Amino acid sequence: MQSVPNFVSLNGPDNVGKTTQLRRLADFWSGFQPLGAVHEHDPEPWAKVAANDYATWWFETSTTMELTTMLLAGHAMRAAARETGRTGLLDRGLPMLLAVAAATCVVKDRLTVREALGTVAGIARARSTPVETSVLLLPARDPDRSYAITSAREGRSWTGIYPAYQMALHSVLLRQADNGVYSAVVDCQDRSTDDVYAEVLGCVSAHLPVTSLEDGSPR
Repeated sequence: MQSVPNFVSLNGPDNVGKTTQLRRLADFWSGFQPLGAVHEHDPEPWAKVAANDYATWWFETSTTMELTTMLLAGHAMRAAARETGRTGLLDRGLPMLLAVAAATCVVKDRLTVREALGTVAGIARARSTPVETSVLLLPARDPDRSYAITSAREGRSWTGIYPAYQMALHSVLLRQADNGVYSAVVDCQDRSTDDVYAEVLGCVSAHLPVTSLEDGSPR
């Protein structure tokens, strides 16, 4: 019998629908423990950098080692908050955190996607990280199309270095998907929220002690 995962994460770029799908999963099964984002579990260092010019720190003055280490530290604290016997529900799991760090590395250190992923993977190897079932939500399989979809949903124009970062992030996520980093990949292009949820639930419930999906209630 397959063991129940300690953690399930939903991953993907901004505006792909992670928050909506996380809320629906949390409502579906009482065994889920929503654990939110990493900065909620390690607030002091994030509040410190946000108190000044957050964007300048993120994209200019911080090092890739510093940013990646902060993300991993928050991830470890979040994992430690899981209650025994429950499955932690994560807003962006480890693969996504590494994607964020790598995309930042691409625009800040002028590395290729492959080089940036290798850099942050090397940093992560020095730390013990919990195993998770990770689902990636993709707006589209083409990086330009993926970026166009999510940027249009923002409601305002991204400015400064942020568009370049978002383009890099979409490329990183697609590279990860091609490399089989995620437990499952859901293509969201031209699909309703309900259709996406049905596939996400199918991916996740395969790892959970749920015997019937007929009425939407776990047993």
